[in-house]
Amino acid sequence: MLDTPKQKAWFGWCMYDWANSAFATVIMAAVFPVYFTFLVPEGGAHLSLFGLSRTVSSPALWGYLISISMLSVAFSAPYLGALADHLGARRRFLIGFTLIGAAATALLVLAGPGRWILAATLFIVANFCFASGNVFYNAFLPALARGIEMDRLSARGFASGYIGGGLILLASFLLIQFHDFFGLADRGAATRLGLLLTGLWWGIFALPTFFYLREDVLPHPPGRLFSGLRGYLRTFAEIRRFRDLLLFLVAFLFYNDGIQTIIVVSAIFAREELGLSQGSILGCFLMIQFVAMPGTLFFGWLAERIGARKAIMISLVLFIGVTIYAFFMREAWQFWALAAVVAVIFGGSQAISRSLYGALIPPGKNAEFFGFYAISSKFASIFGPLVFALITDLTGSTRLSILALAGFFLVGIVLLSMVDIDRGKLQAKGEPL
Repeated sequence: MLDTPKQKAWFGWCMYDWANSAFATVIMAAVFPVYFTFLVPEGGAHLSLFGLSRTVSSPALWGYLISISMLSVAFSAPYLGALADHLGARRRFLIGFTLIGAAATALLVLAGPGRWILAATLFIVANFCFASGNVFYNAFLPALARGIEMDRLSARGFASGYIGGGLILLASFLLIQFHDFFGLADRGAATRLGLLLTGLWWGIFALPTFFYLREDVLPHPPGRLFSGLRGYLRTFAEIRRFRDLLLFLVAFLFYNDGIQTIIVVSAIFAREELGLSQGSILGCFLMIQFVAMPGTLFFGWLAERIGARKAIMISLVLFIGVTIYAFFMREAWQFWALAAVVAVIFGGSQAISRSLYGALIPPGKNAEFFGFYAISSKFASIFGPLVFALITDLTGSTRLSILALAGFFLVGIVLLSMVDIDRGKLQAKGEPL
């Protein structure tokens, strides 16, 4: 089955998506956000910093935690990339972040009632490792494949992630819903066991990646990322020469931040505003996992028919509709209906965006520009959760916070409308405009 080093490397690369999607689905999206609200005191967490003290609600605190972890990734990633390049150790860095992140995730089993500080600390460590590891994981893509093969391998990775993330989420759902059958004391104990299994899933299923994804057997040299922050800024100066590439990148950073924020706060929104049970929320996210795959394929088909830019813009208009509808909805069935819409447009907007960005990159710049793409998305992902947290903190309403995310999609649409795809492809090839 795996007769060549290339086949083994492709298998190892896809298996990492299968492995770490457990963290994305269980910890970031569906299970841990709701559990975290139970750990935080009912009146909110009392925080003291630099002589100032205030009480912060659990939804606002969740948004702050995500922003803090992403801020640390954004500032450290260029230097970590430079160090890994210098040492020729991208694989070793990926292994290190995976093992630490999986261990921190598994240790969430110790975060029992009232231990929200422990839970918050472990989450920040695990999310930092998850996001940092993805920088090195994504950097292997242009080294493993070129041209249409890159799209094929990227799609396989997405598919593996949907399946792996869906299976571990299903396991957590069964544990929590049928905790008596498994001999567990209550839903809290079942949830903590699910968090432990998530950490183990991430670490164990990443083993094929460790064995098969080796830098010395790659068909193409990975190329250098950056020499620290100075190299990152130098790459930005080079990207500025390609007007449409730059416009698309900035548009992507805005709308992707909105998309990612919706994913990581929706469970808390459902719990706080609609009073949905943990089982109902988990069932809804399971539905998303199954619908997202055909949704991605549909948007791929749509992009072929009407063009990638128009397909993305349709998804962004729908995301604006999602935020507006979320502001007004009151019933549980409405959340399920809205989640189905998000499932259809989520994967497609991500896959098409990555492919379109790749089409605008000049030859020989794939590794460098994709590295910039990955790290820039970490910088941008600070602001969506921060906006959500600040508005929730100041107004006490997660409805207003969700509605405010429409601004990210509006900016994305405006910037995307200014991108000339054909001109951008010509400029990337160095042809006269």
